[in-house]
Amino acid sequence: MNIAQLELGGASSRVSLVKPEEALVCDSPRGDSGGFEAVIVDENTARLLPKEGLPGIPSSHLVVPAGEACKDMAVLNYLLQEFARLGLRRDSAIAALGGGAVTDLAAFAASIYLRGIEVVLVPSSLLAMVDAAIGGKTGIDLEGYKNMVGTFYPAREVRLVPELLQTLSEREYRSGLAEVIKAALLDDPELLKILENEAPAVCGRDPSLLPELIRRAVLVKCRVVAEDFTEQGRRAHLNLGHTFGHALEACLGLGVWTHGEAVAWGIARAMDLGRAEGLTDPAWAERVEAILDRYGYPWRERPARAENITDAMAQDKKRRHDGVYFIVQTGPFATVQHPVPLERVRSLLE
Repeated sequence: MNIAQLELGGASSRVSLVKPEEALVCDSPRGDSGGFEAVIVDENTARLLPKEGLPGIPSSHLVVPAGEACKDMAVLNYLLQEFARLGLRRDSAIAALGGGAVTDLAAFAASIYLRGIEVVLVPSSLLAMVDAAIGGKTGIDLEGYKNMVGTFYPAREVRLVPELLQTLSEREYRSGLAEVIKAALLDDPELLKILENEAPAVCGRDPSLLPELIRRAVLVKCRVVAEDFTEQGRRAHLNLGHTFGHALEACLGLGVWTHGEAVAWGIARAMDLGRAEGLTDPAWAERVEAILDRYGYPWRERPARAENITDAMAQDKKRRHDGVYFIVQTGPFATVQHPVPLERVRSLLE
């Protein structure tokens, strides 16, 4: 089922819901190999593969660490060396199967090897399905700061397999739900109603509901990305909760909180900031906090010192001469960028 066909930076990128057996079928118009010449999987996904493998995964598939540990210069170098050893060409096609960190890494490697080879992404986590793998952002971390090195490079196709979500731990699934909530807050009243009214089915991973949940969240991101591929304007709205969240992850160490937990915490702090700046309707902020409560996020906690968080924000890519640009909401589905000096943010967090 085709969800969206995006034209991004002169390249075409398709997003589709597919069956498990279709996930790694190579239908590339480039080359004549008859299959992906390299498939990158993370350690967690590799353990789930049957001994006989899956259609489309060559026996020499490349295994990288799971989670943020793979978004590292050393792992990137390993992939590039393996691409060379395997003899990949400009018309080669590779695929990646795993969480958002793996899709970020694999797409970045594809974007710089021979100045760009084709990549198909098969995200295995909810977070990757609705956010990380969609929209052409690639990258790795640097010195503990997220996504400091990267490119804009759309995958030829992103294939979404809802059945893979049944393999996730409860905490990992809930991490992805934070990005679904963010998408609903930005631009989908119907998705927000589902999240508010059908929480037991959402939390229970109801197979009849998951495809619609994924489809709606993906379409929110696709609409934004189609309008602003390289984040010159509206695409920055997708960072709702992320400026606070990324700073928290940097303070705690990547992986102490899941990305979704940090984003949910960051959304709550963005609501606090909006109210303090006189921008956010208090009734909307309370509604958002109620949703975060419903899904069990620790948004009330103060897990790091205010000074440490703002020091991390000083490294943020969105910092300008007049402060860090935060994404805040003025009311339902109304989002703006707002510069705030870090001294005011520190006072808010204390």
